[in-house]
Amino acid sequence: MKEERISQKTGGFLRAAKKVRWKHYVNYIVIAVLLIVFSTSSLTGGMRSSSQYLLEKIAISMILAVSLSMLVGFLGELSLGHAGFMCVGAYLGGKTAAILSASLGNGFLTFLIALLAGGISAAICGIIVGLPALRLKGDYLAIVTLAFGEIAKSIFMNSSNETFGGALGLETPRYDRKSLFILAFLLVLLTLAVIQNMIRSRHGRAITAIRDSEIAARATGINVTRYKLIVFAMSAFFAGIAGVLYSYSNQTLQSSKFGFNYSIEILVMVVLGGMGSINGSLIAATLITYLNVKLATILTGNLAILQNLIYATVLILIVIFSNAPALSGFREKYAPMNLWRRKRTAKVDPALRRDDAKSWSRIPTKIKMDELLSIDTRPEEHRAVRLEGDKPERRD
Repeated sequence: MKEERISQKTGGFLRAAKKVRWKHYVNYIVIAVLLIVFSTSSLTGGMRSSSQYLLEKIAISMILAVSLSMLVGFLGELSLGHAGFMCVGAYLGGKTAAILSASLGNGFLTFLIALLAGGISAAICGIIVGLPALRLKGDYLAIVTLAFGEIAKSIFMNSSNETFGGALGLETPRYDRKSLFILAFLLVLLTLAVIQNMIRSRHGRAITAIRDSEIAARATGINVTRYKLIVFAMSAFFAGIAGVLYSYSNQTLQSSKFGFNYSIEILVMVVLGGMGSINGSLIAATLITYLNVKLATILTGNLAILQNLIYATVLILIVIFSNAPALSGFREKYAPMNLWRRKRTAKVDPALRRDDAKSWSRIPTKIKMDELLSIDTRPEEHRAVRLEGDKPERRD
């Protein structure tokens, strides 16, 4: 009885596993496996501080790229102020952490409160910016979001030294480097869970309907105003969380880092990864951040002037490879998904397939094929024939 129960439970588990759409959870599995490997190496002392710093930057870029992909890729609104939302979250969350660390210490509770403060404040700014989005589109909305980013940067730059540090910057507490990137990647998983579940729900279908045709979405009864504000608030919230992580990663915040160029860099991650592709945004964020950090590390002194030149050249080559019509055949032939699909659907000679359950030799039949072909299926009165000469004649 016990063995039967175990077999029934195992069979039920296997049936449930077959029903799961594993392609929806590939990014979770990959990030979780890499997180386990890197965290084990870090906690045992086998990882250098430079690698930990690189992983922190990659996690921050992933959160920024995925959150902006929801706004640009799925809602279809062009935003150039994502660095402004990050700036608000970094300064307000960093200031909250600096105040609470004196009484609560620089622990996880302070970190959590700072995350909520930075994310909520950025979400409020996202709603404020989202209100003009109800009437503006395209270039006009991009100008409004760009103006917001510059205004936010100027406010913190011109603040007093007692409030947000002014032009010298705001000093924030530094979290333990061995565990900060672990918390950052856990927040990446949280961001993926919230945004992917949102996109795959009926609310996500309403958002993509607004992107395809706002007039048709209104005609079908979709509340366009509500969904636009929700997307702006969610995107800004996760940008604020990324800003708080940035404040913990850098002990001094300077508003000049959150300028127009940084917003363009985040937008490039989304565009290179593919509009509306979350996995593509994750990969592009990883590659661009790795390239930036490595170039800044290698090119020092007089060679630092070459950093932007090499970075721009690599981006141009990536864009040409991704969009050139002459390379479309090469991309389709050697794309990883196409290679995997061709490998799975490779043709096999039927004569060599002995384990096929649908093979003719394994199907039980009552009549053999040669017997079936030799049977005359004509009616009884037409079967008998009389030979007269060379011409057969049917009997009446």
